[in-house]
Amino acid sequence: MSDDTITIKVELHGGPLDGRTVPVSLTDEDPWIALPNDGCAYPGGRSLYAPDTAGRWVWQDDQPADAS
Repeated sequence: MSDDTITIKVELHGGPLDGRTVPVSLTDEDPWIALPNDGCAYPGGRSLYAPDTAGRWVWQDDQPADAS
């Protein structure tokens, strides 16, 4: 079985994870990531990042841990 997942490392901009580099999958249909983060607005929550029109991964919002 082959793995068709393509990942790259991207730098996050803005928000509580500014400057952090994380791997993202280029084969995901939804181009965003939700990272667990103690520094976000919700205890135990996640910070959401997505690419802007220039391809830079920028902070969008924070979400509670129980959000789906």
